[in-house]
Amino acid sequence: MEPRWARRHLRTGAIAMFDLSSSWVEGSCCELAARGYSRDGKKGKLQIEYGLLTDAVGRPVAIAVFPGNTADPTAFLDAVEIIRGRFGLTELTLVGDRGMITSARIEALKELGGLSWITCLRAPAIKALAAADGPLQMSLFDDHDLAEITHPDYPGERLIACRNPALATLRAAKRESMLAATETLLATIATRVSGGKLAGADAIGVALGKVIDKYKMAKHLTYQITDTTLTYQRNQTTIATEAALDGIYVIRTSVPAHTLDTPATVTAYKNLAHVERDFRNIKVDDLDLRPIHHYLPNRVRAHVLIRMLAHYADLRIMPTSGLKALVVAVPTVTKSA
Repeated sequence: MEPRWARRHLRTGAIAMFDLSSSWVEGSCCELAARGYSRDGKKGKLQIEYGLLTDAVGRPVAIAVFPGNTADPTAFLDAVEIIRGRFGLTELTLVGDRGMITSARIEALKELGGLSWITCLRAPAIKALAAADGPLQMSLFDDHDLAEITHPDYPGERLIACRNPALATLRAAKRESMLAATETLLATIATRVSGGKLAGADAIGVALGKVIDKYKMAKHLTYQITDTTLTYQRNQTTIATEAALDGIYVIRTSVPAHTLDTPATVTAYKNLAHVERDFRNIKVDDLDLRPIHHYLPNRVRAHVLIRMLAHYADLRIMPTSGLKALVVAVPTVTKSA
């Protein structure tokens, strides 16, 4: 079925999107279950991961199941193999987030040839572009909220700088909230020090170390420790440097402008939200993919595939009503036979 959907939705030169999600596993006998980053927030639970390949508007084409400790780039290479090997597509544009399509994966795509990409730069790379004489300057956004720039570190690629004012406001508020939370923790330690309940530079340092990076704000604070005192203050320089890039992201693509212009490229990247919608629909509501109760790998894969089929049917794309009735009627299995 997946090759048939690929012929229908992923013709030569089309745009495909890929993303990874996970669900936790009940029990301890599943061969695919492993500890890894839980996207369901289930700490301490074994999990499996699954990568979803869709067309440009989020219609599912294929889904692959991986062990629960699989890294995003590794799963992405599997998606490339599906596209080239199983589907026979050698010319396609792949869209993935910055954790999925890394610089190393881009080099691999270049060696394969025929496959283009659209992704986003990580924060350190954006900071480098915004350095003193870099091409990413705030004046780019005087008239528009997006602009194309170039840099020798990305030969033959287009960089599209985008500004989202709403996101900038959100990030500023989040940073202020986490700074305040960090300062509350530091104030507790400072009170213990001033009251004589905590003394010695080493002991104060240990207590400080346990809380200083809880909210990832250590980079925005400076502090001084003696045997009897603890003082701290905000580092306004680092805060201002980070704030200057609030709401700014840079899309990286090898697709030429005559194929996909600037606004269309930005839209293609933002359409990754469709894949997030697919994951939400597969995980919850009537499809109820999680948790996983199977322990045989083939049954885990069948469980995930059936949920994808049901979601495809729910999108009302499947032409045969018989399959929709079949997949919707499949009950949730609570254990393997």
